[in-house]
Amino acid sequence: MNLTPEQIAAAQKANLETLSGLTNQALQSIEKLVELNMHIAKQSLSDSMNSAKKALEVKDIQQLLAHQAEAVQPMAEKIMAYSRHLYELAHETQNSFTQSAEKEFQAGQKKINSLVEEWTRNAPAGSDAAVQAMKQAIASANNVFETSQKAVKHAVEVAQTNLSTATETVLKTADTASKAPKKKQSR
Repeated sequence: MNLTPEQIAAAQKANLETLSGLTNQALQSIEKLVELNMHIAKQSLSDSMNSAKKALEVKDIQQLLAHQAEAVQPMAEKIMAYSRHLYELAHETQNSFTQSAEKEFQAGQKKINSLVEEWTRNAPAGSDAAVQAMKQAIASANNVFETSQKAVKHAVEVAQTNLSTATETVLKTADTASKAPKKKQSR
């Protein structure tokens, strides 16, 4: 089976469009990451200045300990919020790339199926075993793809659950740590 120049040009055009779409998706993700990091940098600078001002007002060790304890939980919450944002951005990008891959796989699958059907119609007599083997190989490849997609989706769900659990644990620990020095002060 020979490809015509028009078929080659169409395939190259489709590949270029796919590459362009993936590049745009990647650039959008990078842009969101830069925006997130700029926001965090500005917020961190502001928080640091406020903390420094409060530290300059400290008159004794008790006030210093109280000041440090007050800073622990908000800092832990901000770190966890940043981690969640990063995870959500990565998840969103991964979903976008997965959808593109699925779309390309389905288009490729249709092309292969039509080629096999065309080949089957033009196959010489007695080649039924080869035709069946080709169809079975295509079906197996489709099953592998679907199985791997399900495994990836399950892994993402597990990672999301683990991130949520870790976030809750860190926030509870930070809350406990910030309350501990306050109890000592009240005695």
